[in-house]
Amino acid sequence: MSTTRSTAAGKVLEVLSTFGRDCQSQTLSEIAQRTGLPLSTAHRVVAELASWGALERAEDGSWHVGLRLWEIAAGCPRAQILRDVALPFMQDLYEATHENIQLAVREGTELVFVERIAGHRSVELVTMVGSRFPIGSTGMGRVLLAHAPGDIQEAVLDAPLRAWTPHTVTDPRTLRAQLDRIRREQVFVSDRQLSETTVAVAAPVRIGRTGPVGAALGIVIEARSASRARGLREPLLRAVQGISEELGRRARGAV
Repeated sequence: MSTTRSTAAGKVLEVLSTFGRDCQSQTLSEIAQRTGLPLSTAHRVVAELASWGALERAEDGSWHVGLRLWEIAAGCPRAQILRDVALPFMQDLYEATHENIQLAVREGTELVFVERIAGHRSVELVTMVGSRFPIGSTGMGRVLLAHAPGDIQEAVLDAPLRAWTPHTVTDPRTLRAQLDRIRREQVFVSDRQLSETTVAVAAPVRIGRTGPVGAALGIVIEARSASRARGLREPLLRAVQGISEELGRRARGAV
């Protein structure tokens, strides 16, 4: 038995980890099966989480994540400050383009989407706020990968790369050259790398005009409108520059 599972907190974390975008609702038996915990133990942990508000029970008896857990997660300082600064610029960018605007950060070798603005006419996406993807799988992820520490880059380049579409770049040598180009050119156009129906235009968000990269901002359009990508470069750069400068100002004020 693992050390994590032998602790009360470990059991709680195991139960919570069974929920996600692909498993938003499940029965007590399914929770026990996925965690490997005895049904009686899973029942006790779920009951404690429910009494606190971390889990809620639906009318059909299944369980899903509760509002209390979302309230706590929404207070994550790393995401909250970034979102507070970025949202006005994202709104301006949406008004200028009427396309999907997304904000993401890197966590290890993964990309986490932390904010999104979309209109009812925007192209449908496979990503959403809170979802994670391998960092090399999306345009925004490759921008973050290009500016990640060397050990992170090598870990991604040394591992097998998934081909999400026939257009996905999976050759490590080609991807390495692409990362070099991203660092030189700032704006990256990701052509149908994650979905055959979308093209993304992404750029790095820095902490200060020349500071370290802390996030990536992207515009996602329909693949059939790919010719528009070049015209999105300047409004995207204005947005990331504004966010970067405001993040830098706040960082200096915190010193």
